[in-house]
Amino acid sequence: MSDELHVVLDDTAMVAAGHGNIIVSGLIHHAHTRPGCFLYATACALVEADRARPGTAEHIAALPGITILELDLPAALAVAREHTWAEAHTRYAAEPAADLPNGAFIATTAPDRWKGQPVRVIDLSQ
Repeated sequence: MSDELHVVLDDTAMVAAGHGNIIVSGLIHHAHTRPGCFLYATACALVEADRARPGTAEHIAALPGITILELDLPAALAVAREHTWAEAHTRYAAEPAADLPNGAFIATTAPDRWKGQPVRVIDLSQ
């Protein structure tokens, strides 16, 4: 289990996927072809990404290596306390949980957005 990689794409990473960002493209490829590599997209971040770049939601949802995380009741309660749904749902998905004790990384092209928050980041802007 320690060799597994769990990554949540934020809305900026989803938009970057449509622009051919090589790092996010690599993550998508690995999630589809390598056991132990898991890639997630939250429903709230998917909406925000589609607002920024129409067509992104359909593109991300069609990729076989990405699991779409719905806004279930625990996630909705976490989101309700925050200002932005996309960031709150993404952070909630990346937090440690019983089935994922170390949490997940957040892939982003805006790493400053996550400064000071208890999350691990993969910087896609490099």
